[in-house]
Amino acid sequence: MRPAFLLLLVLVPAAAEDGWKLVWNDEFKGRANSSPNPAKWNYDLGAGGWGNGELETYTNAIENVFLDGRGHLVIRVLKTAGGYTSARLKTLDSFTFLYGKVEARIRIPRGQGIWPAFWMLAANRAAVGWRNSGEIDIMENIGREPSRVHATVHGPGYSGDNGIGGVFSLPGGGAFADDFHTFAVVWRKDSIDLFVDGKSHAKVTPAALPANAPWVFDTPFHMLLNVAVGGGWPGAPDATTTFPQTMTVDYVRVYQQGRP
Repeated sequence: MRPAFLLLLVLVPAAAEDGWKLVWNDEFKGRANSSPNPAKWNYDLGAGGWGNGELETYTNAIENVFLDGRGHLVIRVLKTAGGYTSARLKTLDSFTFLYGKVEARIRIPRGQGIWPAFWMLAANRAAVGWRNSGEIDIMENIGREPSRVHATVHGPGYSGDNGIGGVFSLPGGGAFADDFHTFAVVWRKDSIDLFVDGKSHAKVTPAALPANAPWVFDTPFHMLLNVAVGGGWPGAPDATTTFPQTMTVDYVRVYQQGRP
């Protein structure tokens, strides 16, 4: 989760592709106010800024993360006497994969200082470090940009502010928080293609990297969903920010080609 150096590309419709087979999914079916499936999701917990100067404390409490009983996962951000609480879910201990199409349908929250994300990290990050392992940000939004989402690829020599990716803006200046939108990545051996509502808005290949920078996207990754509060990129909430804020996820699906 870092701001990006923008690689501007012309918007083109996503190409129809045959042979995708569903290999993992969560449709978030379950009773209202129950926890997400523990066989599919685990959590990052606690405070400490998460490398970005963030203000929230992540929990696995029902107040912050739950199913709504209508086929959705909800991550709810609360303002408390002690600060802010939210949730950060991951599949690291349950599902990792190499290459494929990853897609989620999400209605994001809104407000200054609110930072929702759907993203991926390498499974070997703890062993080799963040910069050396890679990150794929499928969707990030900072609340002061209600009509824009960012997608970014990070790796050694192109991390943080130097990440490579693009920005997608809703036509007519509409707000992403007003409705559900679909965010996706098609990840192949030598390319990462990023989509909003079926439209490709950034494609990163080894040729787009800085000179001598390695392509580290050839190892298994896992998925994350979270809503951060504050940090150096979005800034802190202000008097215009209302709480609670919620990110609602309709589904998350992973497809691969050539699978039975």
